[in-house]
Amino acid sequence: MKATNADDQTVRLDKWLWAARFYKTRSLAKEAIEGGKVHYNSQRAKPGKAVEAGAEVTLRQGWQEKVVIVDDVSGRRRSAPEAQKLYHETEDSAKKREEMAWQRKTMQAAQLPPARRPSKKDRRTIQRFRDQNGL
Repeated sequence: MKATNADDQTVRLDKWLWAARFYKTRSLAKEAIEGGKVHYNSQRAKPGKAVEAGAEVTLRQGWQEKVVIVDDVSGRRRSAPEAQKLYHETEDSAKKREEMAWQRKTMQAAQLPPARRPSKKDRRTIQRFRDQNGL
């Protein structure tokens, strides 16, 4: 079996996303790539695309869109602190995500609170009204 070192190691895009802990399984990473939620160097890519250090990966997860730069290539899934060493997020991406989160929070706070349930007195009044009007 051929031994590979870090210089000539090639890793598929779906495997790198899994190893970097963006997705729980490779199949979820593959589905995201095929669904157009992951762009490699600002272009749609296939799951088998070879990842290189210095590449820009844009990925969308739910409401969040992250732009990360590949620092290291690894096909092995390790602990979260080690996985975070494989990439770094751009400053513009982090600022944009924080701004979008703040906007979502303010929009949610601006909505009316949910209606409360009628009290016992309210239910009696409603029942009286129904009885009087034949409803």
